[in-house]
Amino acid sequence: MDATITPGLYPLHRCKTLHLVRHAQGVHNVAGEKDHAAYSSEDYFDAHITPLGWQQVDNLRNHVHETGLSKKVDLVIVSPLLRTMQTAVGVFGGEEYKDGIDVPPLMVANAGESDHPEISSLNCPPFVAVELCREHLGVHPCDRRRSISEYRSLFPAIDFSLIESDDDVLWVADTRERNEDVAARGMRFLNWLWTRKEKEIAVVTHSGFLYHTLSAFGHDSHPSVKSEICKHFANCELRSVVLVDRSMMGSDPATTNYPGKIPSGLDLPSDVASEKLSDEGNAS
Repeated sequence: MDATITPGLYPLHRCKTLHLVRHAQGVHNVAGEKDHAAYSSEDYFDAHITPLGWQQVDNLRNHVHETGLSKKVDLVIVSPLLRTMQTAVGVFGGEEYKDGIDVPPLMVANAGESDHPEISSLNCPPFVAVELCREHLGVHPCDRRRSISEYRSLFPAIDFSLIESDDDVLWVADTRERNEDVAARGMRFLNWLWTRKEKEIAVVTHSGFLYHTLSAFGHDSHPSVKSEICKHFANCELRSVVLVDRSMMGSDPATTNYPGKIPSGLDLPSDVASEKLSDEGNAS
């Protein structure tokens, strides 16, 4: 049968659900649409999201709550840049503070010129910053990050412990990361996700990173499915996909499978059992 019309079937415990999100509109997006040269301007270093971007965040937050997705996400992975962290905490952040409860905020008030009130970490999943899912590196200052020390003061409840260098040692001013290197980094990121115990993970990242990473997938699918997987993301767009471990990388045991035959007893299907009885009768 043609592979493009054959459904796939995989053990559930070898799958993870990923909710992929591109950041909301950033100031560099607005400037870049008018003049692409703006992406090379220091004026947009570590670009923050716009007032329209915050409206996009509010709309997506409403969506994830209305669909119940907010209660399903076990972990939020975020690229360590202002626009992605602002988007992530705005969409998946916690409830309003309650009397007698003291937890660190996910974002302090007005972080990154946001003119936005503090965002709570109450009753929300953990947030972890990971450099592997950063945007296309090099040349464009909007993709250069600040020091982790500065980010920690702005986003106190985000876990930055997986980032080794306080300063940005990945971004270089005169060399743009090759497309194939972005894709390879994306595959390393997906492989790393298999080391996590969480099964339903939100990833808040960037258009270029998502496009080059996802372009490696869908070749065994109908062209319309391939297009659905790989097309560019709009600002604050969310797409949910299933990541399948077909190479035995994952080591988690199945939690919903049941071994059967407890207590012990006849375990043959009825048609096989009938054939066996007939054969025994003929032999006697």
